[in-house]
Amino acid sequence: FSLFKFRRGGIEYGIGWIPLGGYVSLYDSREKLIAEEERLEKELESAKKQGLEGEVESLNKQIEDIRNEQRTLPAESDELRGKPAWQRLIVMVAGVVMNALMAVAIYSGMLYTWGERYYHNDDMVNGYIFNEEAEALGFADGDRILSIDGEKIGNVREINERLLIVDHDLEVELLRGGEQVSIVLAMDELVAMRERGGYKNFIGEYVPFVIGSVERDTATAAGLMAGDKVVTINGTEVSDFISSLPMLAESKGTNAEVTVARGEEMLVLNVPVDESGKIGVMVSSVQPRQYEYSFWQAIPAGFKEAGKQIASYWNQLVMMFNPDTKLYKEMGGFISIGSIFPEVWNWYNFWSITALLSIMLAVMNLLPIPVLDGGHVLFTLWELITGR
Repeated sequence: FSLFKFRRGGIEYGIGWIPLGGYVSLYDSREKLIAEEERLEKELESAKKQGLEGEVESLNKQIEDIRNEQRTLPAESDELRGKPAWQRLIVMVAGVVMNALMAVAIYSGMLYTWGERYYHNDDMVNGYIFNEEAEALGFADGDRILSIDGEKIGNVREINERLLIVDHDLEVELLRGGEQVSIVLAMDELVAMRERGGYKNFIGEYVPFVIGSVERDTATAAGLMAGDKVVTINGTEVSDFISSLPMLAESKGTNAEVTVARGEEMLVLNVPVDESGKIGVMVSSVQPRQYEYSFWQAIPAGFKEAGKQIASYWNQLVMMFNPDTKLYKEMGGFISIGSIFPEVWNWYNFWSITALLSIMLAVMNLLPIPVLDGGHVLFTLWELITGR
């Protein structure tokens, strides 16, 4: 079904009712013969069911004659099979190239419109907090991750990606309590963690409960001041801001006994907690880095981002063929299209996913499988090399 279509220069152009992806149907002078073969095959099936042996023999002969005619029919000048191999190769890779260029255009537009916003590993001066799965691997709250397999980490998101998509043991350099330590993560343990879903909340920013500002008069009246470090709440030790939230929730609507460190002093304060479990203070946390791009800066940056995503997706596909990674079990998680769209509409997420889908199509179509573009490319390259 088409919203509209028109013909120009012997070519029909159109936009589908659901304009996702695209297709090209190239002219082939054998189309009528192929249609006739399909019709005869249906008649052959019917004749076999009725037990008409004479009819079956006649139809088999007609089908064989048509197949021979297809093989010997000379190519016309305006059909693909009549073109030189190098021209056919250009046609075959055109779809893959356009998918890649579409991703570049989307990433360039996103960078120009929204810029680049992310948390940098170098800014996590207080380290990270980890879930139980991460602690079982050897991480500890407050660890700063310096490198993974000798490569420094930039964007914090790279940490999960590097730990989830693995085909060998990893060596992680950490800064723990001011000392540099190294831990080795076995691939089978990382794979088992991924299969259990242990990557959820695997890592987060470690935020000490140090008051950045006091926002309520009740908190000021209780004696809280900017710079105070919360040590205990109702006698329970506070390791970080996140761990304090359930403690405060237990005292909502009443007062909590809060011990704070102020310089060298330890003060015990009686602090009101509201019905939402808050005491009216703000803590200091790491702010994301924000980079803005001009129109001309966004274009090369878009190429770079598309290249990085193509490399990442290709790496995932390659690892799926290694049974030790067990990524083949998670093909739905990494390749499923329907499940990756968020429940809440967001233009940034929409374009991010659209660019990713375009990259997935480009990479998948380039695989050397006969029914895909990559298969046709492989045969055509062989023809170019051998001359036959």
